[in-house]
Amino acid sequence: MNLSIINGIVVDPANKIFQKADILVKNGKIAKIGKITSHKPRATSHKIIDAKNKHVVPGLIDIHTHLRDPGNEAQETLSSATKAAAMGGFTTIFCMPNTVPVVDSPLVVKYILFETKSSGVVNVFPVGAITKKSEGQELAEIGKMKSAGIVAVSDDGHSVMNSLIMRRALDYCKAFDLTVISHCEDVNLSSGGEMNEGYVSTILGLKGIPNQSEEIMVARDILLAQLTGGKLHIAHISTAGAVNLVRQAKKDGIDVTCETAPHYFTLTEEEVKKSDYNTNTKINPPLRTEKDVNAIIKGLADGTIDCIASDHAPHLEEEKQQEFRLAPFGIIGLETMLPLVITKLVKEKILTLSDALAKMTVNPAKIFKIKKGGISEGDDADITIISLDETKVINKFISKSKNSPFVGMKLSGFASATIVGGHVVIKDGQIIDH
Repeated sequence: MNLSIINGIVVDPANKIFQKADILVKNGKIAKIGKITSHKPRATSHKIIDAKNKHVVPGLIDIHTHLRDPGNEAQETLSSATKAAAMGGFTTIFCMPNTVPVVDSPLVVKYILFETKSSGVVNVFPVGAITKKSEGQELAEIGKMKSAGIVAVSDDGHSVMNSLIMRRALDYCKAFDLTVISHCEDVNLSSGGEMNEGYVSTILGLKGIPNQSEEIMVARDILLAQLTGGKLHIAHISTAGAVNLVRQAKKDGIDVTCETAPHYFTLTEEEVKKSDYNTNTKINPPLRTEKDVNAIIKGLADGTIDCIASDHAPHLEEEKQQEFRLAPFGIIGLETMLPLVITKLVKEKILTLSDALAKMTVNPAKIFKIKKGGISEGDDADITIISLDETKVINKFISKSKNSPFVGMKLSGFASATIVGGHVVIKDGQIIDH
């Protein structure tokens, strides 16, 4: 199928484009960027999307999602997750390895890729485990998983507490040009914790998780990256101290990058109190203080924080509808990330639209060396069309799970169309069947 996208404003941070232009798509590739002289379809297989008053951008990339498949398909499947991703404007997502079984072998990697091809609607890149079963004791089959198709390694959901194992991972991954994504948490400090440690946790009677549980491990892994020369990426950064550590490491020339999630620049620990112990505010790392939120915002603005990722973590309603201490950590985020970025960062003039998009397109593509994240002739036609002024109240999801603290919030800036490999997957809030 061929496709013309006309009358839109093309915004591509990778090529520094911000101008009105048409895009012609042929056979799943971008064939032309510029004025298309005829807007009449030349065949029934040629479709036209009029993007007037909308922004046409590279397909968004989310480098941190938990898809629960294999093993916990009641929470999410590769089919439902990829549809939720498309609804959120994402054409590419990375899936973390904490499935059942853990993605620690080529066999599980191949399963994910096969299932994605048969039932998924966006590109899915698996992240392999650093250690076998993510137990932190012995390196997984990293080389074989790279051959099978992983784009990075992580024990996300678990911290690699053994510094020698983490050193070996950073060293070993250099041979395969793989980035190590670190879940930075000193579990001895955070064990049993339910929310951020401080005044609010004290008055609510909940056990706290101190900032230092994150910052100690960020500091350790930065030092190990310096020692080994390995490529380190810090996941879901949430504290002022962690941002400062990464900022200094970059000044020192250490090969470190990092990401944050929308809840860390939009919500504080006060949300637990205001929501009367709503377990959809129970996240790991936890929601922090206003000081930390401001530091995250500053880190996004000055480039210390390279990427924004959802950390999409589905849980069933019955799992979340327990008392706070028993409920699992995590929230969904694929369908709310883009409007949170537009509403809280772009509309508030913290980031320009180009800078915000860079953190969800070209930056992750460069860090993990995938051929995505731009709009150039010859590229895969992975394209998102955004309606910046479209406003909705968050109240429904494509995701199988509904555990979001943003339900009821009024946000602006939604994907009006998501195009993957030239195929229109989402248009005007509807899934397009092929």
